Amino acid sequence: MLLKDKTVIVTGGNSGIGAAIALAAGREGANVVIDYVVHPEATEELDDEITRAGSEAIGVDADVSKVADLRRLIEVAVAQYGRIDVLVNSAGIETRTSLLDTSEQDYDTVMAVNLKSAFFASQLAARQFIAQGGGGVIINISSVHEDWPMPGNTPYCVSKGGMRMLTRNAAVELGAHGIRMLNVAPGAVDTPINTSTTTDPDKLKALNASIPLGRVAKPEEVAETVVFLASDKAAYVTATTVVVDGGIMQGSVGL
Repeated sequence: MLLKDKTVIVTGGNSGIGAAIALAAGREGANVVIDYVVHPEATEELDDEITRAGSEAIGVDADVSKVADLRRLIEVAVAQYGRIDVLVNSAGIETRTSLLDTSEQDYDTVMAVNLKSAFFASQLAARQFIAQGGGGVIINISSVHEDWPMPGNTPYCVSKGGMRMLTRNAAVELGAHGIRMLNVAPGAVDTPINTSTTTDPDKLKALNASIPLGRVAKPEEVAETVVFLASDKAAYVTATTVVVDGGIMQGSVGL
């Protein structure tokens, strides 16, 4: 098992890519701490599924946009399992608004959930890694839109671009402590955030046609990449982004 006896925190961990990562980590032997803010029943179901797979899991109701909640998330994980080994910053939202249409509230909300949370969760996890010794791994779930423009979704793209530089810069700072930090950048994935596209036959057909592999990704395919990168199999990978996009970035129009 790639993550046997490791403790893995997953923010936004009870739906979409986060839930797939939590389950994949559990199946690889990890103790999983599932952060959530809504749908506690989904967290309970995921907890049960991880337990049936032979691992342990707990859910923590914590708003990642608040540093105090992030601190509590780390503290609960350490109190439950004695240490943490991997942090996955998976929580994310978007407004689908352009520069001209974005309100201050839209901007602040996206930045708080997508970028501020990744910054301070990483800070808190890194401090815990250093205190307990033995290094650690931080993986941010970014997006192809950290590099690739997506007109009409400007705050989201800005947040993911910030995540890219956060990862590169912080990984250089943290390397001396044995801490690895990297991004995983999915392309189009069949998750709730993309429901408006995946449930529209015409939009889905157009999207699939733009992807060299001919289809959107399953959340599990992103999760398996994350599990590998979190494991010792990827011990020399840091300060970079691993793109999981079926080749879509080679297209010419953001979707």
